[in-house]
This record gives sequence, C-alpha cells and structure tokens, in this order.
Amino acid sequence: MTVFRVAAGAAGLALLGEGVSLLRDVPGPGDVLLWLAGAVALHDALIAPLVLLIGRLLVRGRLRGPVRGALLVAGALTLVALPPLLRPGPRANPSVLPLDYPRNWLITLAAVAAVTVVYAAARAVLRARRGDVRGQ
Repeated sequence: MTVFRVAAGAAGLALLGEGVSLLRDVPGPGDVLLWLAGAVALHDALIAPLVLLIGRLLVRGRLRGPVRGALLVAGALTLVALPPLLRPGPRANPSVLPLDYPRNWLITLAAVAAVTVVYAAARAVLRARRGDVRGQ
C-alpha cells in the first residue's frame, strides 16, 4: 500500500505543478487563486463537517465509511457544479454552458449513489463469505 500512496502522491504533485504552470497563462490569476482558496475554505468549513455529521447521525456500523465517502464525493461534485448550476436560464451566446447541467449533476449524483450501494453490497457479501458477522 505504501508504494501506491507514494505513486499517487507523486502523480498528484505532478498534476499540481502542471496546473500552476498553466496558471501563468490565465488573465487575472489572482481571481483564480481566490476562487481556489474559496473552494478549499468551503470544503473545510462546510462540506467536510456536514459529511461527518450526517454520516454520524444517519448511519451506524460498517456502512458509515461508504456513506461518508459517497457524501464527500457528492459534496465535491456539487461544489464543482455550482457555477453552472447557479446560472440557469437562456444566454445570449448558446455556446456558453450549452448542456443541461442540473440534469447531468443529478445523473452524476445517482451514479455515485449506485456505486456506493454496489460497493457496500459487495463488501457485505465478502464479509459474509469470510464468516465475519461482527458489528451487524
């Protein structure tokens, strides 16, 4: 597992470096940095605490981890989707935000929920095969 973590960390740092190098070409990089800082603050101040609280209140036992993971992914997807979601309605230029973003956001959230259910079910089946019934 340590090799995987080091490789994932190296890949993340490489992508971060690429993103920073591309930031030089953006007009008004201060605005981008402000948006990124706001996204981090929103995640740390709102999304993460809500995920932990909802996971604690709604789910008990071994399902808590997968549900918290799904809520965290859903929160991050919502954060990324907020700009197009908050600009509904017709636009003068139809090539700006041309897709049905609310529908696509809901489809993505449904896919996250479906993957979570499949993952939790597979985990339960594997646990039952091993005879591990603690905590249920």
